[in-house]
Amino acid sequence: MFTGLVTAIGTVEEATDSPEGRRLVISAPWADLALGESVAVNGACLTVDAHEAGRFGVRVVATTLARTALGHLAPGGRVNLERALALGDRLGGHWVQGHVDGVGEVSGIEDRGGEWRVRIACGREFADQCIPKGSVCLDGISLTIAELHEDSFVVAIIPHTRQVTSIRAWGKGTRVNLEADMIGKYVRRQLQQQTRSSVDDDLLRRAGFIS
Repeated sequence: MFTGLVTAIGTVEEATDSPEGRRLVISAPWADLALGESVAVNGACLTVDAHEAGRFGVRVVATTLARTALGHLAPGGRVNLERALALGDRLGGHWVQGHVDGVGEVSGIEDRGGEWRVRIACGREFADQCIPKGSVCLDGISLTIAELHEDSFVVAIIPHTRQVTSIRAWGKGTRVNLEADMIGKYVRRQLQQQTRSSVDDDLLRRAGFIS
């Protein structure tokens, strides 16, 4: 479990493709990583399978590559990093699982001096899971939805967030990993199940609509 508060920026040192997926070696300012530890890399929860002071390795399987933008990473690319929560840590962002729902695309950036207004094209399916002023995770960054549209949304980025994350390198067309708010997804799923179960053949038969 994560919070969406980026704690370090890493640099991809190696990116190697194979039939089993993709191998990434990433530089990071941590000397105490453990084998099997979970690290969110641009919002995707990955397992450390090798480490030494200042760098660690992860393997990205085909399923994760199909759902995220990690397949586009190349040596020299910068990534947002967050280690998993420990008991007693402050929850400054929101509950983030590191289970990416899909990939969105930056469709516009408006500089308003004190903030950037970034529009993300996300598709209707993802937008339906969001609410205005609700939380969303973009490339591992916990953000608040300022505007919600049918198939896109807008987030307002303050200067500090640009400075300490990869957002400063975003431009029109940048692909970003998306994760909708976990609580919202559970509520939506429950409502869908209730809707499906409330009207069935037995109910219609008892009401006289079908025989």
